[in-house]
Amino acid sequence: MANAAAVSGSSRPMTGEEKKVIFASSLGTVFEWYDFYLYGSLAIYIGATFFSQYPETTRNIFALLAFAAGFLVRPFGALVFGRLGDLVGRKYTFLVTILIMGVSTFLVGVLPGADTIGIAAPIILIILRMLQGLALGGEYGGAATYVAEHAPNGRRGYFTSWIQTTATLGLFLSLVVILGVQFAVGKEAFAAWGWRIPFLLSVALLGVSVWIRMKMNESPAFKKMKDEGKQSKAPLTEAFGQWKNAKIAILALIGAVIGQAVVWYTGQFYALFFLQSILKVDGQSANIMVACALILGTGFFVLFGWLSDKIGRKPIIMAGLLLAMLTYFPLFKTLTWAGNPALAQAQQDVRATVTAAPGDCKFQFNPTGTAKFTTSCDIATAFLTRNSVPYDVVMTAPAGTAATVAVGGATINSYDAVAAGDQATALSNTFQKQVNIALHDGGYPLVRGPAKVADAKLDAFIAANPELNLNAEAVRAGEKAVVPADKLVADKLATTAELNGAPEMAVYTIAGGGGFTMVSDPAAVNWTVIIAVLTVLVIYVTMVYGPIAALLVELFPTRIRYTGMSLPYHIGNGWFGGLLPATAFAMSAAKGDIYYGLWYPIIFAGITLVIGLLFLPETKDRDIHAMD
Repeated sequence: MANAAAVSGSSRPMTGEEKKVIFASSLGTVFEWYDFYLYGSLAIYIGATFFSQYPETTRNIFALLAFAAGFLVRPFGALVFGRLGDLVGRKYTFLVTILIMGVSTFLVGVLPGADTIGIAAPIILIILRMLQGLALGGEYGGAATYVAEHAPNGRRGYFTSWIQTTATLGLFLSLVVILGVQFAVGKEAFAAWGWRIPFLLSVALLGVSVWIRMKMNESPAFKKMKDEGKQSKAPLTEAFGQWKNAKIAILALIGAVIGQAVVWYTGQFYALFFLQSILKVDGQSANIMVACALILGTGFFVLFGWLSDKIGRKPIIMAGLLLAMLTYFPLFKTLTWAGNPALAQAQQDVRATVTAAPGDCKFQFNPTGTAKFTTSCDIATAFLTRNSVPYDVVMTAPAGTAATVAVGGATINSYDAVAAGDQATALSNTFQKQVNIALHDGGYPLVRGPAKVADAKLDAFIAANPELNLNAEAVRAGEKAVVPADKLVADKLATTAELNGAPEMAVYTIAGGGGFTMVSDPAAVNWTVIIAVLTVLVIYVTMVYGPIAALLVELFPTRIRYTGMSLPYHIGNGWFGGLLPATAFAMSAAKGDIYYGLWYPIIFAGITLVIGLLFLPETKDRDIHAMD
């Protein structure tokens, strides 16, 4: 009977009601993913606004972990809203989740930064992220269940694949809005305040989403079950307290979802972070590249969903995992050569060596953002990591001595921040400048910006920078700006003692005398290759994600379907996927290798591949309407 139903379902055209169900569910879910992924797309700006009190490396990890906070609570949202969906119904649960998501997103847009309200800013931000995660925890299972229960047997892979496009389309929509605002207000204004506009626009999307979901009807399978009095009275207990159902959830998690999650987040989020933070590709350009890849790759969700109705869910998912495992390293290395060829060449030619005393180097994974890494080794490795410099750590220095960094023919002494005391800032400036000069001489694409120097500090500045070959008289005879005393002090260009009562002072702009910045030359970026690699990564995502909604729905009986499928999905995607960017970044920082973090998705994809091949059943021919 199941096969006959499958043939019947696959032979007839989609009805108008079925199209309406898919459109309404997908569009509302796109908006919800848009809200959720704005944070991932704007992590750099959010880190600078809400975590400005931390060093750049810690800020990056903290910002990514705040992004992950929304994922960590998703399983709890799955429990709360999954239970509600199995008790009350699919439709009304949709309305609650979209309201929570929309309001939380809007509030991120109006939340003052750390400079205004201090530590309260990151605390409130993380609370809002957690509310978003709770809402999304109840969203996906409901959408997938709702669509699947409207689909005929033999076409569930195709029907639910439209829901699978929503996460990518939501990300794409967020990128389009971000790019539009960037073009409208300019890059500097966008970094200062314009990044808030996409969050504020979510109010309009919230109104549309609520209107759409109010017009949706309840799932026919749920209505039938309710009319027959077969609803579960305790969905959580039945789904996870009974071994016959709990073992299905465990198998779904380990044999399917974990691998899907790490491939998904590597292809869509870590790739964007890698381009921006590791390869230093301009943020606007990186967003355009990812948007192009999403346009090219999104149709494959539907293709692989349709194909899974023909050949099965399992072969496609497992093939996607295997391809990702085999090709991640060469693909990301190709991204490096295409995104920043000067950096790629320099990494090949010059590798730093950090020589430190045993015990001086720590693993710099800082989930709370409060730990301080102050040893000379930690200071050296953190600085090299920020500049994407590969390095080796050699523990051969005598105990009690400061670490050194050898780059090319230069050896630079690091320092211990605690022992340095008041001299820490001066020592940091000297250390960073000397390492940057050595890296620049070794071929690293570092650009030195201008420096603003007050007249009282000019002579000392010239003495500290002999490589600039400056002449004090020539500088003083050139162009200058006369700045009021209060602004000089506020901008830290001079102290009150240095002003010595003067109401104003001359300030000189010294070209090429400021700080160094690692850059990617826009003229050298190979857009075609980058978009091609990103598209391949997106196709891997479509292979593992396109069929998985149908597979999860088909694994669980109707009475606990919403609850049963939601928890493993959100544990896999919320915990294993959501933590991927931060964990991979910290692994790379610890190893001194920008590619080392890729072992995280490769290992977990491998675990799922083995368990899935051995134990995961094929479900495409199951009749979910006949399941108790």
